[in-house]
Amino acid sequence: MAAGRLTACLSTRAPQGSRILGVGAYRPARVVGNDEICAHIDSSDAWIRRRSGIVSRRFAGPGETVISMAVDAARKALAQAGTDPGDVDLVLLASMSFLEQAPAAAPRIADQLGLRAAGVDLSAACAGFCHALGHASALVRCGDSRTALVIGSERMSDIVDPTDRGAAFLFGDGAGAVVVGAAEHPGVGPVVWGSDGSRHDLIAHDRSWLDLRDDRAPWPYLRMLGPEVFRWATETVPALARQAVDAAGLRMDDLAAFIPHQANARIIDAVAKSLRLPPHTVVARDVVHTGNTSAASIPLAMDHLVARGQVATGAHALLVGRYGLADRPGGRGRWWRAAGTSRS
Repeated sequence: MAAGRLTACLSTRAPQGSRILGVGAYRPARVVGNDEICAHIDSSDAWIRRRSGIVSRRFAGPGETVISMAVDAARKALAQAGTDPGDVDLVLLASMSFLEQAPAAAPRIADQLGLRAAGVDLSAACAGFCHALGHASALVRCGDSRTALVIGSERMSDIVDPTDRGAAFLFGDGAGAVVVGAAEHPGVGPVVWGSDGSRHDLIAHDRSWLDLRDDRAPWPYLRMLGPEVFRWATETVPALARQAVDAAGLRMDDLAAFIPHQANARIIDAVAKSLRLPPHTVVARDVVHTGNTSAASIPLAMDHLVARGQVATGAHALLVGRYGLADRPGGRGRWWRAAGTSRS
């Protein structure tokens, strides 16, 4: 059983609502266009745009680490929320590209923020942010956490082969964070959990780290079976999205924003079409200039929509992480209510 859900079952404290109080993002300084990617693979700018919708992405430099990017995004989220850092007692980091097994990154992030909060790393690939948000919400609701920082931070350029024609053009680096706090009325709703371990080989490292140690094998790069992932996502995600909306007691017409994991613009458009979203629903397409940043993609896309004023106060938004969901409505500022599901 997930730790957040176990705590919720055992706690005797009065239940309460939770909501997102603020969002922050960090985008590396270096912008990498498709022509630079094509210098290492047999491709073209036109092909990449046609297959993925991606025009550019950000790559982290030597001083831009999973930890430093997370810290910067978290500071911005705290500032936007107007939250006293001393009130934060939990830091959850979602990342699939942090290359140190121990010590964990989250306690180090907390330390750099001047916090003595609990810190936990969570690895659920592209669904990591939705998993972490669900756990943070549960802990706040049951009273075991006062205020939580939920962060997605990735340096995908460390684990993706720049010569891999099937994956090199897709991924980028960055970090996004949200502050989750208590609310009189729920602002983060029910989560529809799930996973499909039978598809573990669709997106996976091509060898174990033990091979690197014992046989001096090449670096274990992340590989992806793109066509299979596309078919699975476009077939599976719409049904999960509908479950999440139903669990929140909403209809598709209620949604002001659809914020899916930013994997590929073709996937985003196919899912949005299948859901028959109304014309007023804003569909996040941050992937065009950020690429696929795995666990960081949803908070980065949220930050982009908020910065452009495309999410109104009290609006309902549906979050879909690869492939996990959370729908959220309003409260203070621009923050939402939620339902969710998770597929990693």
